[in-house]
Amino acid sequence: MNKCFFALPLLPLLLAGCSMAPDYQAPSTGIAERYPQVDRPVMPVADLGWREFFLDEGLRGLIDQALAQNHDLIVATTNVERARALYRVERSAQLPTVSAGATASRSRANEPAPAIANQYQVNAGVTAFELDFFGRVRNLSDAALETYFATAAARETVRLALVAEVANAYLALLSDREQLALTERTFHAQKESYDLIKQAYDRGTSSLLDLRQAETALETARADQAALRRQVAQDENALALLVGSPVRVSPDKQLGEDGSLLLPGLPEGLPSDLLARRPDIAQAEHNLRAANANIGAARAAFFPRISLTSALGTASRSLSGLFDGGSKVWNVGADASLPIFDFGANQANLDVAKADRDIAVANYQGAVRTGFREVADALVARSTLDDQVAAQTALVAATRESHDLAKLRYEKGVDSYLQVLDAQRSLYAAESTLIALRQQRLSNLVTLYKALGGGLSDRAPT
Repeated sequence: MNKCFFALPLLPLLLAGCSMAPDYQAPSTGIAERYPQVDRPVMPVADLGWREFFLDEGLRGLIDQALAQNHDLIVATTNVERARALYRVERSAQLPTVSAGATASRSRANEPAPAIANQYQVNAGVTAFELDFFGRVRNLSDAALETYFATAAARETVRLALVAEVANAYLALLSDREQLALTERTFHAQKESYDLIKQAYDRGTSSLLDLRQAETALETARADQAALRRQVAQDENALALLVGSPVRVSPDKQLGEDGSLLLPGLPEGLPSDLLARRPDIAQAEHNLRAANANIGAARAAFFPRISLTSALGTASRSLSGLFDGGSKVWNVGADASLPIFDFGANQANLDVAKADRDIAVANYQGAVRTGFREVADALVARSTLDDQVAAQTALVAATRESHDLAKLRYEKGVDSYLQVLDAQRSLYAAESTLIALRQQRLSNLVTLYKALGGGLSDRAPT
């Protein structure tokens, strides 16, 4: 009898309950086999860690600080730990919980004669362990596991987004600093022109119109200078918020040419790589698997739930005889319940689980298609920004020569000062646009790196 009792807690482990969850099938995504701008398959960019992609040591240091201190990433990491703990809670329900207890009681009876009785008992056993014949507990555990995986993928999404945000904030700061330096050079040039025209006006060799035009250009440059100083300070504040502490970027740092800050060339891979590499797509798929498991748990609720209770211990009327021979006691029992009429609650729960699964399918398909579009858009931008930067560089050279000629013609008295002002404005606009385009080209590389799910080798361990 004792051998049979000790085997009872192991009985559930020998019973393989069936699962009522639907067979999982990855939904159709409808994306093309190749990106429109890619002729042949190459290495997936996700195999390229961010330390290999970002070449600037200052930027690497800022990213390191952000990954260690950013509050959004800390919250995402804590959510992963929470999801892991919830999964352990659900998983523990698949195994019997053994607990020990002790009781002592004293009672009086008057019939047939007054008497006082003592009762002492110590036991250990299993209480209300559900025999998972229909897979309800197992499906709940599977759903919790997939939710944990989804939360871990969400953390990687936050991590990748943080790396890209720090990089883009860094590029914006360098770009605005160059814009500020351009504005300062323009202001000093306008100041020299204004002083010369003021002297000429005082001598009577220049008109009041020339003076006012020069003054207008000077004050415009002064206003632009103040605006860009504010923008640079705000860029530094934005970078400090992402990093989690005050930052200092060397004033000598510039955007530079391709290859000085970022790896200039990125392998695109294939659209199918997105399904395995992008963390937001992985998150959507794990959520879909969790919803699929919840359907199994909701279906199992229509069937009987059987629970097992068992205990083994000793009992005695005296405390000193509690562990004497012949004091052993044991009990075993089972409890079964079957829903008969619940006003449609179980069916409603099943309908909710199916609706959640349909929502998860749509979210998964949307995540895949969004990822495909983000990569395609970044590739289109990359293919045009190089040509645009080259054309803008040539425009700056032509505009600078035009400005020099206009200034020379004004000094010789051939043209009015209005021609010089027009040439100055054109040169300033061309140089400012060139700086912005160079930033866009670098930011587009960062966007492409993020869209392709880059940084796998530098991700935090799960």
